[in-house]
Amino acid sequence: MNKKLLEEVQLKNRIYQKILDEIDVGVHVINSDGKTMIYNKKMRTIEGMNIEDVLDKNLLDVFSFHKNEDSTLLQSLHKGIRINNAKQTYFNNKRQEITTINNTFPIDEDGTRVGAVEIARDVTKLEKIIRENILNKGDTKYTFDSIIGLSEEIREVVEASKRATRTSSSVLIIGETGTGKELFAQSIHNGSNRSAMPFISQNCAALPDSLIEGLLFGTKKGAFTGSVERPGLFEQAHGGTLLLDEINSLNPALQAKLLRAIQEKTVRRVGDTKDRSIDVRIIATINEDPIDAISEGRLRKDLYYRLGVVSLFIPPLRDRRIDIRSLVQFFIDKYNHLFGMNVSEIDEDILEMFMQYDWPGNVRELEHIIEGAMNLMDQEDTLQYSHLPIQYRNKRQFKNEATSKANDLLIQKGKDIKPLEQYMEEAETYYLKKVLQHHDYNITKSAKALGMSRQNLQYRLKKYEISKS
Repeated sequence: MNKKLLEEVQLKNRIYQKILDEIDVGVHVINSDGKTMIYNKKMRTIEGMNIEDVLDKNLLDVFSFHKNEDSTLLQSLHKGIRINNAKQTYFNNKRQEITTINNTFPIDEDGTRVGAVEIARDVTKLEKIIRENILNKGDTKYTFDSIIGLSEEIREVVEASKRATRTSSSVLIIGETGTGKELFAQSIHNGSNRSAMPFISQNCAALPDSLIEGLLFGTKKGAFTGSVERPGLFEQAHGGTLLLDEINSLNPALQAKLLRAIQEKTVRRVGDTKDRSIDVRIIATINEDPIDAISEGRLRKDLYYRLGVVSLFIPPLRDRRIDIRSLVQFFIDKYNHLFGMNVSEIDEDILEMFMQYDWPGNVRELEHIIEGAMNLMDQEDTLQYSHLPIQYRNKRQFKNEATSKANDLLIQKGKDIKPLEQYMEEAETYYLKKVLQHHDYNITKSAKALGMSRQNLQYRLKKYEISKS
C-alpha cells in the first residue's frame, strides 16, 4: 500500500471514529471470538466504563448476564439472527445494573461470520423509576396521625386536608422544601375511599422532558426507536391517586397535556392514536408561591385553576416554632429505635437555639440535625451542643446562642456589678454543669477533663448543690 493510500485509509478511520463518538446511541462491535473491536463514547457513558476496560476484552470477561445466552450480542453472533428493540438488563464490571433497548445484527463477510454489532439506547434510569413506582403501589405509610404538631397553623391544615378526603377533587399542596407535602398527600389518600387502590408518586423535576412524557402517559411500541408497549403512571394509578411533586418544573407543553388529561379523564400514549379512560385523583405539590410561578412562566394559569380546586398551604417550621419540641422528641424516639440507642432528652440550651433558628430546610432539616447528632453520640442519654453536626456548630447563630449563658456573667453597662465571690461561684457552677453534661455525669471523666481529683469535684458539686436532676 502506497503512502497516499495509507493516509486516506487513516483519515477515513479517524472520520469514522469521530462519527461514532458523536452519535447519540451506543455502538458495540465484537469479533468472531467475542472480543470487543469498536466501543464508542456513548456506549462508554451508558455502561460507565473506560475504553481500556472493554476494548480487545472478551465480552463475558467484562459484563455479566443472568445467563450467557441473555447477551443479545452473543445471540446474534452465534445464531446469526437480527434482534430488534430487545430490552436487556445486565451488569458492568462494578456490578452496576444497566438496562438498554438494543438493535443487534451479525456481520458476515464472504459467507463467514466475522462479528456482531449492537446499537443501544439507555433506559436504565427510566426502568428503575418505573420498577420503583410499580413496587410502591399502595405503599403509603403516612396518615393524619403521623403529622406531629399542636400549633394552630398546622392543625388548620390538617382539618382542611381531612375535609378533602371526602371527594376526588384535585389538590394543590403549597409549601417550602422539607415542610412535609408528601406526608399530607399520603394522608389524604389513606383517608379517602381510594385508600385500597394505588398511590403513585413522581417527582417531576427528577427526569428530563424526553423521559417524563413517556413515563406519565405511556408509550406505544414502535413509536420511536427502542420504544415498547408500556402503560404510563396515569394508567398504573387507575382508581387511586397520582402525586405529581414539583409540578412547576414541567415545561408548558407537558403542562398542557396534563391539563387535557385531567379535564377529559383520558390519556394518549406517546405515538398512539387511541385515548384511554382513566379514573385518577391528582394531587400536585409546588415549592413556591403559585402566583410567582405563574407570573414568571413556570406554571400555566389554567393548570393552576384546575389543580387548585383544593389548595393547602403547609406552614414553614419557623412559623410553627411551638411544634419544635414535640418534633425533636419524635425524631429522637425514631432514631433510638433505628440505632438501638436510649437517648432520653435534649439539652434545653439546644432547644433555645432551635427556637431562634430560621430553618430554611424546615422539618426535614430538623430531622437531619437530630439524626446527625445521634450518630455522634456514644452512651450518653442527653443530646448536647457538642453532638450537633459540625456544620451547625459552626453557624454564627448557633455559636451566639451557645455562648449566651456565659455572656450573662459578663459586666454589662448600666447594671450593678456583682461581688467577685458571687460572680466566681456562678461562673464555676455554670462551667461544672456543662462539663458534667458533656461527660454524661461521669464523675471520673469529668474530673480528669477538669484536671482535678474525684474527691475535689465531688466536694464542689456538693458545695454548689449540683446534681444530675
